[in-house]
Amino acid sequence: MGAEQKRAFLAVVLSGIVLFTWQFYFAPKAVKPIAKDIVKKEAQLPTKTTNVESTQVVEQKQDFQNFLVRKGNLEFVTNNALQTINYNNPETKFSFESIGGNKVPFEILVLNPNPTQLFFNMKKVGESEIVGKDNQHNITINIKMDDNGKVLYSLNSERPYLYRFKFNSKKDRLENNQIRQFMTFSDEVDRFELGDKEVGEKTLKWFGIDFNHHIFNFVHSSKIVSRFQSEESGTVVVDTVNPMNFLNGYLIFTEKNYDKLVGMGDNLHLAVDFGIFGIVAVPILRGLQFFYKYLPNYGIAIILLTILIRMITFPLQYKSFKSMKKMQTLQPELTKLKEKHKDNPQRMQKETMELFKRAGANPLGGCLPLLLQMPIFFAFYKVLYEAVELVGAPFYIWIHDLSQKDPYYILPVLMAISMVVQQKVTPTTTTDPAQKKIMMIMPIVFGFIMKDLPSGLVLYIFVSTVFGMLQQMFVYKVSD
Repeated sequence: MGAEQKRAFLAVVLSGIVLFTWQFYFAPKAVKPIAKDIVKKEAQLPTKTTNVESTQVVEQKQDFQNFLVRKGNLEFVTNNALQTINYNNPETKFSFESIGGNKVPFEILVLNPNPTQLFFNMKKVGESEIVGKDNQHNITINIKMDDNGKVLYSLNSERPYLYRFKFNSKKDRLENNQIRQFMTFSDEVDRFELGDKEVGEKTLKWFGIDFNHHIFNFVHSSKIVSRFQSEESGTVVVDTVNPMNFLNGYLIFTEKNYDKLVGMGDNLHLAVDFGIFGIVAVPILRGLQFFYKYLPNYGIAIILLTILIRMITFPLQYKSFKSMKKMQTLQPELTKLKEKHKDNPQRMQKETMELFKRAGANPLGGCLPLLLQMPIFFAFYKVLYEAVELVGAPFYIWIHDLSQKDPYYILPVLMAISMVVQQKVTPTTTTDPAQKKIMMIMPIVFGFIMKDLPSGLVLYIFVSTVFGMLQQMFVYKVSD
C-alpha cells in the first residue's frame, strides 16, 4: 500500500503542475462561457457584420483636425471624426501606443446603414471640454475629461442611430506571457486573445483591450445590447443592436491597479483577473501592500508574505509531514504483507487497512493537506502574475523588474535545485525505480515551466520550497 500512497501523492502534485501550466499558457486564450447571453455563429449574424475587413466605411471628404483636452497632467487627443489619436496618463507604466500599435487605435462610427465616419464642427470650451455637431446626421457631442482621467462622451440626436465602436489593434504576446486580449463585461468578464475570430452578442456595460497590466476601455452609463466581432488582423468592432438617441459613457486608459479601479466604480476592478480563487487573492495582495509599506521592496514583501503564509498553514503541513513519516516507518511491515499475500490481493488489502488502523496512519494524510493549500498557491501566483505593482519593481543585483523573467535564469535554477533537495530529504515509501525517477524529473519540468514567467513568481516558489523544506526537517526531528 506504500506504493499506492506514493502514487496518490504523485497524482496530486502532477495535477497541480497541469493546472498551473494550463492557467498560464492556455487559460487566457479561452472565452468563458456566457451563461445568460447569446453567442452566435458567424453565419447567423446579419450580413453587415459578418466580415469586419470587407465592410467599407463611408468616409466624409473633410479635413481632419485634432483637439486636445487636458486635466492637470492628463491629456487626450481626438479629431473631429471621433478617432482617438493619443491618451496620455502619467500614472501608467507604459505609453498609450502599447495598447494597440495603431495610429488610430479607437474610433466611433455611425451605422447608417453601413459604417459611416462622423464629422463634427468642434470647438474647445476651456482646457478640458470639447463640444461639436455633425450637421449631416444632426448629432451633437460633448467630450470632457474628469479628475480621474475618464474621457466622458455624450452623443445626442433627434433621430435614433446605431453606433459602432472600432478597436484597431493587433495580436501580441510578450516574453512574460502577457497576451493582448479583448474584454467584455456584463455580469462577468469574458476575454479572448486578439487575432482570434470571435463573434457574439451580449448586454454590455464595458469592453476594451487588456494588455501588459493596462486597460483601454469604453464604459457605458448603462448596459446596452451589443454585437461584437473580432478578426485575425486584431480589429474588433462592437455594434449597438438597438437604435438610440443618447449615447453616454467614457473612455479610460489606465494601469490595472486594483485599488484605483475599485475607486473608479463600474466593476472595472474585475479587469484584474485573479481567477477562481479571487476571494483568497485579494487578502494576499493586501499582504504584499502591507509589507511594502514598511519595507519598500516588493521582492522583500514577497519573501515575508510567503514565510507568513507558510507559518499560518503549518498545522496542515505538520499533519502532512507526520503522515509521510509514519508511512515510512510502516514500510517494512507493508513489504512483508505484500510478499505474504501476493497471490491474494483482497486479503492483502484487508490486512493493510488493519495495519493502518492499529498504527493510526492515514495513507491519504499526506495528500489532503496539499489539496487544501492549492487555493492559496494558485491565488498567490495569480496575484504576482497580475499585480501592476511588480511592473518595473526591482529586487536586488540582477533582478531589475519583478514582472519580467529572470534574464539569467538564476532563480528558476535555484528553485529547481531546492526542489531536488526537498525530494532528497523527503522520506520515500516506495522502492519502485520508475516512480523515483519521475519524482526527480519533476523539479526539472517545473523549472522549465517557470523559466519565462515573472521573476517575482519564481521568487515566491523558491522561498516557499526552501522554507517548507525547513519546516519538514523540523517536524521529522521532533517526531523521532
